Amino acid sequence: MAEAERIIGTPDTPDADRDEQDRDGQERAGTDGTAAETERPRGKRRVAVLFAVAVFAYALDLISKMIVVAKLEHHEPIEIIGDWLRFEAIRNAGAAFGFGEAFTVIFTVIAAAVIVVIIRLARKLYSLPWAIALGLLLGGALGNLTDRIFRSPGVFEGAVVDFIAPKHFAVFNLADSAIVCGGILIVLLSFRGLDPDGTVHKD
Repeated sequence: MAEAERIIGTPDTPDADRDEQDRDGQERAGTDGTAAETERPRGKRRVAVLFAVAVFAYALDLISKMIVVAKLEHHEPIEIIGDWLRFEAIRNAGAAFGFGEAFTVIFTVIAAAVIVVIIRLARKLYSLPWAIALGLLLGGALGNLTDRIFRSPGVFEGAVVDFIAPKHFAVFNLADSAIVCGGILIVLLSFRGLDPDGTVHKD
């Protein structure tokens, strides 16, 4: 009887068990491989969105500052909505909205560190809202960092060009706006429990 079972290859034999395990392993490997292949393109698309948003925000900020320096600096402010909103060119050596003018170099280092952190996070990015938020932060940080490096009075001590002047509020620029919008979006995503890798957690 044992010889017959060996020849027929019933499921009770060790050889049959090994064959079944091999098939299960191959199926699992195939499933995992397909999932990994699906995740990689999705991650690349999110990274592409991040850098596209960053480039757009950076370009918009850079162009606006070039126009302000060429057309508005050393001229009278331009009223947009009466005295509630006007364009007025100023040079800001501090952080966003004119705060901390005595710490220009520190703010430059912080901006550079933020850029490095965002680029490192991009490797694990699978969430579209997070890609947009980080792109806004990256573009804004690059915009103001460019001023810190290339504008007077010197490298890493340059004054940022601000020009949006609401009534009873600090003067700011488009880079500041991008940073604030990106920060608000990150706070909202965190409250919803959405992580940069696309997973949702509940506290």
